Parts: sequence; structure tokens; C-alpha cells
Amino acid sequence: MSDQQQADLRKDEVEAGTTTGLASPSVDVTSDRQNSLWSDAWKQLRRNVLFWIGAVLGLLFLLMALFPKVFSRGADPRDCSLSRSGQAPSSEHWFGFDQQGCDYMANVVHGARNSLIIGLLAVVVILLLGVVVGAISGFFGGWVDSLLSRVADIFYALPLILGALVVLRSGFLGRGVVAVAIALAAFGWMTAMRLVRSQVIAVKSSDYVAAARAMGASNGRILLRHILPNAIAPVLVYATITIGVLIAAEATLTFLGVGLQRPAISWGLQIDAGQRLLRVAPHLVFFPSLILTMTVMAFVMMGDALRDALDPRQRS
Repeated sequence: MSDQQQADLRKDEVEAGTTTGLASPSVDVTSDRQNSLWSDAWKQLRRNVLFWIGAVLGLLFLLMALFPKVFSRGADPRDCSLSRSGQAPSSEHWFGFDQQGCDYMANVVHGARNSLIIGLLAVVVILLLGVVVGAISGFFGGWVDSLLSRVADIFYALPLILGALVVLRSGFLGRGVVAVAIALAAFGWMTAMRLVRSQVIAVKSSDYVAAARAMGASNGRILLRHILPNAIAPVLVYATITIGVLIAAEATLTFLGVGLQRPAISWGLQIDAGQRLLRVAPHLVFFPSLILTMTVMAFVMMGDALRDALDPRQRS
């Protein structure tokens, strides 16, 4: 073989290696793939009407939690008078008054803050536990995977509401916002852990992971830079839907008497107090139930839309 032929052969090999992305350490295949994934997902989301309905409602309730006085028309939820007890909605007071004569619209609006704080805080804890435990379990496998999976199975033995009810009734954590969020997260992280674990197991045998390992990348770098970016999408979908589920769970626990306690303002407390007067003042149950349902529905719709956008099989 002549010198010119050998030079041409080496040139072809370099060009082929550049095309596959395996010959040059500067090529970040994972980054390119993730950019394409989220770009395609956003294009899909922009055409999804349900996503925009959920996003608008979610933003509305978030603003309601941040600036309650704007939505309550300046009314004070603590300004009460027994002379107005149980009055029906009117043009001046859209939601009427509760049993203590407090403006009910102000109470319902202010109830959004605690519910959203609990839902978001619990989801953050769930993501931290689920991602860390799932990534370690799926990446290292063996006895580590077996041990962590059995721990998750133990927590799976108690349903979310029942487990949180037992913890809160014991009084170990108290009955505040943080206590309710931690109690819900303690029995809600297992699904996120299993999602991450299954994705890590599927991704860690990929060619680009093998290439990164061959170039001397550490386990931590491989896990954080190459594996987790490809495993996080289904967890974000789950987390978005779970915010709504946790908000409903908090209202359920409070309704059962083991969640938030007065003088806290909560939709669960309002529904609990209103159900005793359902026949004479149905608005006391209707309005907090309506807002609670719309809040849960908003996050569920966003989660469903995000799931469809991140699934290539759902794309048109």
C-alpha cells in the first residue's frame, strides 16, 4: 500500500470516528440527545390545549398563594362577625360567610398557600429521595440494589394516606406544614425511586456510557453527566402529577383531623367545618372543594401533557 493510500485510509477513519462521536472526547452525545428531546417536547406542548389550561390554572393558583389579598379583594380572613354567620353568597361577598361570620372568599384564597407549600415541599423531598436512592440502586446493582429495593418494598406496604396518618397521629413530627409535607414524602418516594432505577439500568449499558468509562470517567461523572439526564424525564412527569395528588392528600388528612390544625387556614379544614352545615349552607363545602379540584386537575393535566410530549410514540 502506497503512502498516499495509507494517508487516505487514516483520514477516512478519523472522519468515521467523528461521525459516531466515539473518537473525540469533546463530543457530548448525551447533551445533544437531551437538547433534541426537550426541544421536540416543547414543540409538542405548545400545541396541547390541555397543557395550556393546566399551566394557566397552575399559575393562577400560584399567584393566589403568593398574593392572596389581591384575589380576596382586600378582605381579611380573620375579620369575623357572628351577625353574618352562614350568610349565602352575594354580589358584594361572592363566596358568602362561614359559621364564624368570616369572609369565605378570603378564607378560601388564603387556603391556597398552605396547600401549595405542602405539595411542592413534599415533591422536592420525594425527588431528592427517589433520584438519589434510585440512581445508586440502579447503577451499582448487586446487594446494594437488593437492599434498597427491599427498603422501598417496606414503605410500599403502607398506602400514602394510611402511612402519613399513622406518623401524624403519633405526634412525633407535630401538625405543622413541614410535618405534613415530610409525612407525605416519607410514603411517596418509592415510585420515583423505581422509575429512576429502571431508567438507570436501561441507560448504563449504552454505548456512550461505555465510551465515557473507556476514556477514564469516574462513576460519579458517568452517573451525573451521562445517565441521570436520560433518566430524569419520567420522574418529572411523575412529580408534576404527584403535586396534585399530594395537595388532595393533605386536604384528606386535614379533613380526618390529623393534618393542619386551627388557626391554620386550609381547604381541608374548611371542608371539614362545612360538611356539618351542608344542608343549610352548602356553599361552605362547594367553594373550597371546587378550588381544590381545579388545583389538582391543573397539575394532573400538565403532567399528562408532559408525559405525552416526552413519549416519541405520542408525537404526530
